[in-house]
Amino acid sequence: MSRLMLVGATGLVGHCVLQQALADARVRQVVAPTRSALPPHPKLLNPLVDFDHLSDNADWWAVDAVVCTLGTTIKTAGSQAAFYRVDHGYPLQVARLALRQGAKAYALNSALGADPASRVFYSRTKGELEQDLQVLGYRSLTLVRPGLIGGERRQARPAEQLAVRLSTWLQPLLPRRYRVVPADCIAHHLLQAALAAVPGVQVLMSEQLL
Repeated sequence: MSRLMLVGATGLVGHCVLQQALADARVRQVVAPTRSALPPHPKLLNPLVDFDHLSDNADWWAVDAVVCTLGTTIKTAGSQAAFYRVDHGYPLQVARLALRQGAKAYALNSALGADPASRVFYSRTKGELEQDLQVLGYRSLTLVRPGLIGGERRQARPAEQLAVRLSTWLQPLLPRRYRVVPADCIAHHLLQAALAAVPGVQVLMSEQLL
């Protein structure tokens, strides 16, 4: 059985990954570092951390695989620099520390349009993270690129919620790539990728998640 690290467990997709992982017989333990405590569970180890000052020698870094669903918005973060720190800096630092302790697989919830050469700051940030992860040396790296994500967020994102509603109404007319992807579907693919640990780099586009 695998010891799985999940970062981003309090978010929409991360919460779905957590519930699926805790119910999965292949997972011996879920290590979910968060800023605030999660509800207890016999299979859950929940270190409380400051992502700006992560301990690099904690024994809980020793996991088999990592699922990363960390992410925010520029509005929530307060600036482009703060957004970049959360959406690029934190996931990359987690990847480095877990790899150093023996992790073999890393599955990232990225975004449709991720491209390090993009003129759009959000897409460029996601693309730079994908690019930087690929040079770390993980045996298995999976980049999941959903479009609009369906589900109820704890933190309101009005523009995104409006886009999801419009896309849901237009679903039959939209190409599969631009349809709303339920959060639990994204979580399923992230978890399966982390546990399967297929060698090499795999990219799952939004239409493949439905």
